[in-house]
Amino acid sequence: MSAPQIELNDRQRDLLLRGLRFVRSSRMLGFRETQDISEEERQEELREIAALRQLLEADSQPATV
Repeated sequence: MSAPQIELNDRQRDLLLRGLRFVRSSRMLGFRETQDISEEERQEELREIAALRQLLEADSQPATV
């Protein structure tokens, strides 16, 4: 199963990247007194965020020929 292709302009991509930085910081620095998720789940979320960021940043790089 392949992911759908979404065309983003530079502003949309930038907004998503800034939002991902916020989400990443929230998950890394958030106080987890209630233990809403396990450490393994938290690490998996951080890996998913990093992978999505890489996809978005790769789309903004000019293709080399």
